[in-house]
Amino acid sequence: MGRYSTELVNEAAGPVTEGPDPAILAAAATGIVDYIKCGGGDIGSIFGNSGIAPEMAGSPTLKLKLTDFCRLFEEASKGTRCDNFGLWFGNQFQPRDLGLWGYAMVSAPTLGSALENMVGLFGYHQEQSVMSLGRDSNGLLRLEYQIRSPLIVDRRQDAELSLGMFLNVIREACGSGWAPEEVHFEHPRPDNHYEHSRAFDAPVYFSQPTNVLLFRDDLLSRPMPASDLTLMALSSNCLMQLSNTRNRPITLFDQVCSAIRSGLATGYPALEHIARELQVSPGTVQRELAQHGIAFKDLVESLRRELAMSYLRQRHLPISEISLLLGYSELSAFSRAVKRWTGAPPSAVREALLQS
Repeated sequence: MGRYSTELVNEAAGPVTEGPDPAILAAAATGIVDYIKCGGGDIGSIFGNSGIAPEMAGSPTLKLKLTDFCRLFEEASKGTRCDNFGLWFGNQFQPRDLGLWGYAMVSAPTLGSALENMVGLFGYHQEQSVMSLGRDSNGLLRLEYQIRSPLIVDRRQDAELSLGMFLNVIREACGSGWAPEEVHFEHPRPDNHYEHSRAFDAPVYFSQPTNVLLFRDDLLSRPMPASDLTLMALSSNCLMQLSNTRNRPITLFDQVCSAIRSGLATGYPALEHIARELQVSPGTVQRELAQHGIAFKDLVESLRRELAMSYLRQRHLPISEISLLLGYSELSAFSRAVKRWTGAPPSAVREALLQS
């Protein structure tokens, strides 16, 4: 692994952590065992590295740790040598396989009400994450999704599979040939990014503030072909009862971490800017962070370090681009930061991480 390997791996293992691990219903992993097998992956190794038993995947009532769920798909991508594993898994995923949450969508009377159920019930399906349906300045609808837990840094596969799942909910009403106007992802552009445009049949943009499907609002009145109001009510009520004991809600600390992470690509995130974005005072942000024993500049440094280690594992990303994604005005400043964190330059860190 080279002479830097031990120090580098130890440095990469120290993420920002806060509070208990959020959960997700295991139905979101329905079919992954067979999909891994079809891709030639080793089930025991992939699930073992993820901390999940294969028989847990797909259970309609069982909860998984969201960190383990995201790790499962990252490990599946590595184990099958399919960089776009999450993209294609989500592309073939059927809404009913989401269990109670999925049935609450497909049994709605119209696509508009299906999307309302999707957004309104999302918190019962997955914790410390956000989903919203709004409108952009051009009048297009924005279905946005983002994990807000600071525990989870590597979440590209989850983002791609999730938007693929949501795409298929809309296609339930509009047909398999329907396509959004645009697709946005918060992670950097992957190596085989041309596959994303093919999967969504739409322009796809990377390194965006959040994960988004953009589409026209004339679809909302489309009828859902499997409308069943009784089933919709039953599914919704069962989902709420199943998830009535939740982990802690998204805190201001989580929101600050998310805002910093989202804003890094535009430069160093000033405290005042983050406070304005969250509609609180800078003093409120500082007091919140003080309660967790960390100053604002140290939190920015920690999040930059975590993301740097994640990006350096992506061989196709030039080091100069990683520097920009993390808000450094010059490559030399990024190089000095990496050397301060690890004792080694970025190229050596990348070599060690890729061999670990």
